[in-house]
Amino acid sequence: MQTRNLIASFTLGITLAAIPVSQSHALEENTPDVYSFTGYNLNGEKVSINYSTTSFIGKPSFQYKDQKQTLNFEGEKQIRTVETEIGTLVTVTIKQTLNGDYTTFSLLIPRVKIGLGEEVKVVTNGITTLNRFSTIPQSNQQQKQFYTIINLKGTARFVVF
Repeated sequence: MQTRNLIASFTLGITLAAIPVSQSHALEENTPDVYSFTGYNLNGEKVSINYSTTSFIGKPSFQYKDQKQTLNFEGEKQIRTVETEIGTLVTVTIKQTLNGDYTTFSLLIPRVKIGLGEEVKVVTNGITTLNRFSTIPQSNQQQKQFYTIINLKGTARFVVF
């Protein structure tokens, strides 16, 4: 009788010990790969941003939408990312002119950890940069970049592609 109880206890102990070894994506901490934000520019116009670090085809995607335009970007050539101490800066070019001026939009992504299938609220900033260019050397002796900050609120999710 004692041998049976010992074996049953031993088997139960192995079963319980095996439970924590099993890994679950829901318990792991992951970096989100899908972000959605909205905010308002200085004119009070709504701006929406959707950014995915990857996709089913293995490329990042970025959508910029305001009242005048909806722009879609794909891949590392169109979507430029830089890791900084304050987070990841994701930049796309939203306007180019014939005289060489261009406008970029940069999304600042703070560090976030999340479980599979979870969604967390994120508050951050978008930066619209007007980049001035002149073919006249004397005109280049001045400030060349002008910034507008947009407060953004949204969500971050971790999705397995």
